[in-house]
Amino acid sequence: MREFEEKFPYEETEDQIKAIEDVKQDMESPVPMDRLICGDVGYGKTEVAIRAAFKAVMDSKQVAILVPTTVLAQQHFNNFVQRFADYPMRIEMLSRFRTKSQQEQIIKDIRKKRVDIVIGTHRLLSKDVVFEDLGLLIIDEEQRFGVKHKEKIKALKANIDVIALTATPIPRTLHMSLVGARDMSVIDEPPHDRSPVQTYVMEYNDVIIKDAIEREIARGGQVYYVYNRVHGIDAVAQRVRQLVPGARVEIGHGQMGEARLENVMMDFIDHQFDVLVCTTIVESGLDIARANTLVVENADQMGLSQLYQLRGRVGRSDRLAFAYITYKRDKALHEVAEKRLKAIKDFTDFGSGFKIAMRDLEIRGAGNILGPEQHGHLLSVGYEMYTRLLEDAVKELQGEATPEKLKTSIELKIDAYLPSRYIDSEKQKYETYRKIAGIDTSQEADEIREELIDRYGDLPQPVLNLIDIALVKNMAAHIGVEQIKESRDQIRLVFAQGHYLEPLEIKELIKTEQVKFNPTDAQMTLSIPRAGAGRANLSPLRSLIEKIKDLKKQEYPL
Repeated sequence: MREFEEKFPYEETEDQIKAIEDVKQDMESPVPMDRLICGDVGYGKTEVAIRAAFKAVMDSKQVAILVPTTVLAQQHFNNFVQRFADYPMRIEMLSRFRTKSQQEQIIKDIRKKRVDIVIGTHRLLSKDVVFEDLGLLIIDEEQRFGVKHKEKIKALKANIDVIALTATPIPRTLHMSLVGARDMSVIDEPPHDRSPVQTYVMEYNDVIIKDAIEREIARGGQVYYVYNRVHGIDAVAQRVRQLVPGARVEIGHGQMGEARLENVMMDFIDHQFDVLVCTTIVESGLDIARANTLVVENADQMGLSQLYQLRGRVGRSDRLAFAYITYKRDKALHEVAEKRLKAIKDFTDFGSGFKIAMRDLEIRGAGNILGPEQHGHLLSVGYEMYTRLLEDAVKELQGEATPEKLKTSIELKIDAYLPSRYIDSEKQKYETYRKIAGIDTSQEADEIREELIDRYGDLPQPVLNLIDIALVKNMAAHIGVEQIKESRDQIRLVFAQGHYLEPLEIKELIKTEQVKFNPTDAQMTLSIPRAGAGRANLSPLRSLIEKIKDLKKQEYPL
């Protein structure tokens, strides 16, 4: 063990040594360990986990390492293979970067205890993954997993040690640690020769971004350029190429094929190109010392913890790093977004992840300690529904009437559901259905698609249909459509009582031969020709709804 520890290429900080000692004592204790390692990004939490894994394997136990994304699984796999190179331990990875036959072979070997350490995404939680003698579970980026996930893997064996690693713990976890219901080690001391990331929160400016990218490339570094929408990411990459003609630019996002994404990430690590234009797939734990400039577009649409994690991708060496957190020029920021951007600007000092988590705890509350609930009854109804119910109750007490939200029913001949072969857990299915039902914008639809691909693999057609229908349904509700019906040769949009279109709006719509309006119907009804079978009808339907939405924004002369 001492020989293994001495091969660590960096000098440990005092906090790191204390965390390692705490973990060792817990592992030797008769009571199963449940310890949270809370440390800022790049503070050496992974090394604590590596040493714990080494100790567990030396005691003839298997180790499972659960990570939120395939890219992070690949990086951890490379790090572990490198650190354990001189020792006879078998390390494997379970993620969509492995073929189906490779996964099946790894699962067989896990069952027969031929694998010592396995690193994986949610694939580790599948029913077919059975350990012969699991001794240690390490959960990286703990805030990205639900309590249900963690309980599920702990249920594989009651007596296993658990280490959770995070820079920004979720409120319930932090609360449990603060009240002593769970052990916590805080790594607060920055590594030697480390400087805080220089953070600029500003309107997007081509000149500044061009200068930032050119300066980073000139000093032999690399750049993360985060644009969190798959739709339009190619155009953004092209814009960066035009902005900095000498830069080598590539794209990375969750909807790419496994082999292509893996090649892009490996090429970036090997410095085959300079700028990675990507979605927030790089948010979790990536450690590329050469990448020291970060540009984030439309940062006002991201969460505080997410921005903090993204900024943690740079400044992981002794070189000064820069983060440009940008939003659209002349955009009037929402109050909440403005507060988030102010916080990311304020929290630039070392150890800010813990402060952000404390702020989160103050805002969101602690939830239940004994049950799996994150926020008491919030789990049953979801955060948005809870706040809406609360708002309605307050208005009722104040004597104000609460307008009832319109619900749109859709009757289209199209398969739209979550297949059991795709998501086998009923609980996860329920949560996914609830999340999909809340889709209001194209951006939210893109984000959910990306998240599902990362967690469960490529999307089957019924899931793609379900997401598209949810988007159309909620868009239709906003413009007052009560029913969308498919008949033999047309699709009809029936407006609710009290919701109608102005004559000039109708005139604009029926200028095209596609849209028909029947003034004799009891309720206002528009119809368009049926485009074909199934999903083919969703695109013209969505275009019509978007056109109506745009017309409603316009002002017409009396």
